[in-house]
Amino acid sequence: HVQLVESGGGEVQAGGSLKLTCVTSSSVYCVGWFRHPPGKREMREAVATIDTDGGTFYAASVKGRFTISKDNVKNTVFLQMNNLKPEDTAMYYCAVDPSFRFCSSRGKVLDDAHWGQGTQVTVS
Repeated sequence: HVQLVESGGGEVQAGGSLKLTCVTSSSVYCVGWFRHPPGKREMREAVATIDTDGGTFYAASVKGRFTISKDNVKNTVFLQMNNLKPEDTAMYYCAVDPSFRFCSSRGKVLDDAHWGQGTQVTVS
């Protein structure tokens, strides 16, 4: 059973920064951050993913503001979030995918993903 533990969420004013951290019990070959904004019924939206070779995907809404990175030795993935906006308010989830499906689909195919419990980010 894959375990993922996120941390680093909190409340911040618009324009501020936060850094999310996710420690996993799995290798971080294909990992990503997703979010579920409040009041939205849709599935979690992909924020950023990173694969084995360091190839990344970013949602258009965060490109240039967020940076995903990982530490393969410590099985940890990070999300540096700068210039935060109120519309970034959401529950943020870390995920790993042993099948690489969400890394090869720009975060759309989530069938094989393993999820953390989430960490809340609130931007006012």
